[in-house]
Amino acid sequence: MPTTLVHPCPPLADPAVIDALRGAATAIISDNLHRLPGAGGLLPQHKGGAMIGTALTIKTRPGDNLAIHKALDLVQPGHVLVVDGGGDLSRALIGEIICAIAQSRGAAGVVIDGAVRDIATIRAGDFPCFARGVNHLGPYKDGPGAINVPVSIGGMVVEPGDIVVGDDDGVVAFPPASAADLLVAVKAQERREAEILTSIREGRYVGAYAK
Repeated sequence: MPTTLVHPCPPLADPAVIDALRGAATAIISDNLHRLPGAGGLLPQHKGGAMIGTALTIKTRPGDNLAIHKALDLVQPGHVLVVDGGGDLSRALIGEIICAIAQSRGAAGVVIDGAVRDIATIRAGDFPCFARGVNHLGPYKDGPGAINVPVSIGGMVVEPGDIVVGDDDGVVAFPPASAADLLVAVKAQERREAEILTSIREGRYVGAYAK
């Protein structure tokens, strides 16, 4: 009989690191990760607002959300549920109820490489929900699945415990061990880009490749 393999949750990312990176754009984070990691095709379905938290990863059979239901019992404040549904859009893996449960337990958001439903309610809310698409057809609940294993979402590998960031441009993830160096690089790029925009407004911008 299909089962759900459950591994313990890694430690949550340092709250100070999360706060320091809060508001950093996925585009700038991606630039400073050599533009390599990033989930293709997963876009915000909610009203708007950025997301950052620690990955609680879920691997599930396409069209089946048994493992997601089991993972809800593990959610701690600050977790992002990262669901590898194989990119399948034939059935929604989550909807209004799962989003409400996750939000009530302090989750920072959900990322679904698959479909969602109850989209009118999700779009009207501010709970971060990123997904590949929408389908009204509901899921099976038979399994199998696995929790807190490496997953692939939109071509990006996410390890349990990775830091996950999402905004209007999409989703990116990286290991907590790289966060300190990444933060320095992100802040430096933010300052450079702010200066470029100022130079444009003041009419003194001369081009990215000017000597």
